[in-house]
Amino acid sequence: MSDLTELADRYISIWNEPDEAKRAAAIADLYAADATYTDPLADVSGHDGIATVITGARQQFTGFEFKILGAVDANHHIARFQWELVPAAGGENIVIGFDVIATDGAGKIKTVSGFLDKVPAGA
Repeated sequence: MSDLTELADRYISIWNEPDEAKRAAAIADLYAADATYTDPLADVSGHDGIATVITGARQQFTGFEFKILGAVDANHHIARFQWELVPAAGGENIVIGFDVIATDGAGKIKTVSGFLDKVPAGA
């Protein structure tokens, strides 16, 4: 389980990485080339598609950061966890989500299935 907890931490850190080149390198390192990302707002595949979704979220929520909320629950090659989006300067979360990550045989992320539990009005 510790490997998948570390993987979830790396996954969240990518969403917080401000440098586009570093973010792209981290995506290439963490995700399989044909990885998919699906949530209520996006359904993409590949490194470029995933990078586009993350860049869009960072632009929409400038001044906020993603954090894992609670413990990562994992078995075999699958992890699930809740996350929150909070002001970087501190304060209450404005978004809460729940992601399920499955890895391939090499330990890279193969699929992400995301759900939104709390979203701000108009988002």
